[in-house]
Amino acid sequence: MDASDAASVSALRSAHEQFVTTNDREQRGVRGLVADSWQRCEACGVRPDGSRPPPLRWASRDLEAHRSAHPLAAVLPLFRELLGAGAADDGHVFAVGDADGTLLWVEGDTAALRRAERMRFVEGAVWSERQAGTNAPGTALELGRAVQIVTGEHYSAAVHAWSCAAAPVRDPTTGRVLGVVDLSGGATMATPPALAAVRAAALAAEAQLARLPSVPLLGPHSGTAPAGEVRLWALGRDSALLEYAGQVRHLSPRHSEIVLALALAGRGVTGDRLAVDLSEHEVPASTLRAELTRLRAVLGPELLGSRPYALLRPVRTDFGDVSRLLTEGRVVEALARYSGPLLPRSEAPAVVAHRRCLEQQLRGAVLGSGDAGLLRRWVEADWGSEDLGAWAALARTLPAGSPQHAAASARARALDLETAVFPQVRRHAAVLQRSPS
Repeated sequence: MDASDAASVSALRSAHEQFVTTNDREQRGVRGLVADSWQRCEACGVRPDGSRPPPLRWASRDLEAHRSAHPLAAVLPLFRELLGAGAADDGHVFAVGDADGTLLWVEGDTAALRRAERMRFVEGAVWSERQAGTNAPGTALELGRAVQIVTGEHYSAAVHAWSCAAAPVRDPTTGRVLGVVDLSGGATMATPPALAAVRAAALAAEAQLARLPSVPLLGPHSGTAPAGEVRLWALGRDSALLEYAGQVRHLSPRHSEIVLALALAGRGVTGDRLAVDLSEHEVPASTLRAELTRLRAVLGPELLGSRPYALLRPVRTDFGDVSRLLTEGRVVEALARYSGPLLPRSEAPAVVAHRRCLEQQLRGAVLGSGDAGLLRRWVEADWGSEDLGAWAALARTLPAGSPQHAAASARARALDLETAVFPQVRRHAAVLQRSPS
């Protein structure tokens, strides 16, 4: 490292220290994308001192099942050829993560791997921005483009000795982000060639995926639908995706609700029943007919029938897969395939009812499992982060006196206090608003 490099590293660390100690928003000498990322990390409660390493999402057995079915498993040999060949010479590691920032493969120089383990840059760990702070894989996923993060640009001080470059990898058919590829190491990873290498590797992977006879579209539970079968994905999405005959259709929010209601109905429904399933308010028959006419133009007459309204092909859904796994007692797989609430913004009664039912089934299975790993994954997800019962159950599964037990218990107490106090505060505020001035 020459004098100019040393000065740059020192300047970055000084800027980081000033930000975390004085809350300085100017952040002179820090790139805009880094400054924005630091502010996101602060808002999410990431610890800048590195005292809380990224969480482990997958145990070894679950990790193997998850990554063996992941779309990027098909291009892992390509990544090894392009990025892993020189790892021993350069002292770096390369990693491949899923769309949530969970590292699926971490390979490379033995000494660098040991150093990476000390900051929990390991297979199964979550390196999203929300969990690990500013870092190349997490920030690349956050921004949807290739990024390079060097030394003191990392939000966590535990990573200040590292530099890294990462690029998202997208499904060549849908454009959806499948995961991320990363290079991490020393000074050589802070250079333009490192960023160019991950960009090239991501593009090469996307080109190879496009040539494969079948590319999973939406993750480990997806794949090419059998002839005549419709596939519907609606978990964690405001707009559903429908696959049929090799084509993927992006449905509008309203069409998503209609298709989901028809999928739940099975044998078909009348217009009156469908209107009730779609809205608590009266829907004019003419409006519903017009909407279904537009949907038939999207799906084709071979998929959407009328009198009664019905889907004319067998339908397999992501939420149906989760329900089936729960029925079979396969809670680990069910939680792995649950990518979020069913059409979370929809207020259609049929959607709301099924959303709540599935959430209750999955939550009950997770809490009833007594498995600390499952409970931790539940509370770390957006939909479980404020689940008092889950935090309390997690605390009960952890060894008394351990830091993890103390943290889970503290979170449960805080949520319990919020539950008790906040309704009273709102009631008092409402009374004050009604009182004459």
